[in-house]
Amino acid sequence: MRVSTAEAKNRLTELIRSVEAGERIVITRHGKPVAQIGPPPTEVRRARLGGMRKRIHLRPGWTAPIDPDRFLDGEL
Repeated sequence: MRVSTAEAKNRLTELIRSVEAGERIVITRHGKPVAQIGPPPTEVRRARLGGMRKRIHLRPGWTAPIDPDRFLDGEL
């Protein structure tokens, strides 16, 4: 939806309800877009330190050197 700045000022409550319903509003001045109103970004979950503790198990010898020839031949 596109609305002028004057119209946006007069209908702000209605426009916010439209945004809550998922619509994006473009505000124009003299027919040119100058701003956009839309829903806020989805909340990003923060990584927790130690969140994978006791879920990842490394096999013995995982730090041993790898022979590049055997690796490239698919033996490892």
